[in-house]
Amino acid sequence: MKKFIFVLSMMSFGAVEAQNETKREIEEIKMSALPYYSYGKGMGMTSADSLFQLNIRFRMQNRVTYYDYEDQESNYDAQIRRLRLRLDGYVGNPKFQYALQLSFAPGDVGEIEEGKNLNIIRDAVVSYNPNSHWSFLFGQTKLPGNRQRVNSSGSLQLTDRSINNAQFNIDRDFGFQVNYYEQNKDQFSYNIKTAATSGNGRNWSGKDNNIALTGKVELLPFGTFKKGGDYFEGDIQFEEKPKVMLSGVLHKNFDAGLARGQQGDELYETRNLQSVFIDAIGKYKGWAGMVSYMNRTTNNPLTIGENSEGLPETRYVFAGEGLDYQLSYTFPVSHYEIIGRFSTQNVDDAIYRLNVPNQKQYSFGVTKYIWEHAFKVQAEVTYDDLKYFNGTQKNNWYFRFQIEIGI
Repeated sequence: MKKFIFVLSMMSFGAVEAQNETKREIEEIKMSALPYYSYGKGMGMTSADSLFQLNIRFRMQNRVTYYDYEDQESNYDAQIRRLRLRLDGYVGNPKFQYALQLSFAPGDVGEIEEGKNLNIIRDAVVSYNPNSHWSFLFGQTKLPGNRQRVNSSGSLQLTDRSINNAQFNIDRDFGFQVNYYEQNKDQFSYNIKTAATSGNGRNWSGKDNNIALTGKVELLPFGTFKKGGDYFEGDIQFEEKPKVMLSGVLHKNFDAGLARGQQGDELYETRNLQSVFIDAIGKYKGWAGMVSYMNRTTNNPLTIGENSEGLPETRYVFAGEGLDYQLSYTFPVSHYEIIGRFSTQNVDDAIYRLNVPNQKQYSFGVTKYIWEHAFKVQAEVTYDDLKYFNGTQKNNWYFRFQIEIGI
């Protein structure tokens, strides 16, 4: 009898264990079909078979600005300056990647104009990266232009880019890009970047004959920066050794139809434009400095036509040159940062005679980094000195408070 009870007990135990094992197998099958999640820059999701990856990021900039412009009543502006959603990852193989960035703030999208496309899409690009050296891109994204434009607007020390970047940058375009990287942590490094694009800027549709060609060389004599520090302003990583990057860009836009190449008002006649950008940045133990030169040239910046009322009108290429100087220090414990920037801008003589001013701009800012550039509080005061061909001069200034947050 005791043997019978023992055998029955063992059989029952075996049956329970078999059921538990079956449940575990079912749970493992269910788990293996679920995606994997990761948290770093944004929120990432990878399919169970590792054939698909999606990373989601967002960021927003909320700001209020008080303006005191000469000959104008003082006023203020409060707005969501930027609201961005970014999706990136790979499909099938990590070598085949994609990036999509959408903008939703009024300042990003712009006003609805008849016959023009909305600027909701900022980036829509696919890339093939066969190894750590080569990258081949097709689609719409930033051109390899001046450093401040290539940096994300979320990685700036002051609340916005300089007056020279606003007028001379080459922004985004649709086409092909080929990049080569030779990067070493503590040894001489360099990057070569090229692009062949439409020359019409982002979100353009239609048929045209123009083309834009861009070439860029980046030199890093002391090796790469910490965590890609050449792509964000300020030395928030506190480089233990001096790090320097020197870069030069040559950009040609043939038969351009817009005042600033990829941006601006339509011209009455197309023009061949050339842009040159030279940048130098350095970082060491909380100190960061940047010097930038930008220009745009053309044979004749003026185009003549008739406005909607049939009267003669002049539209012009924004030709000229500018220099930016920027210096900052980040305090290591409090993560407060003080920043100063000085910019000069001189326009082409032909458009200066149209009373387009030459400018000098002085900016001072304080930034508190709560979570690096992803979460920060910024305050800035800026003074503009404008001089016109007719001899008049204007002095404008503004104060701005801004909070940026994102993942």
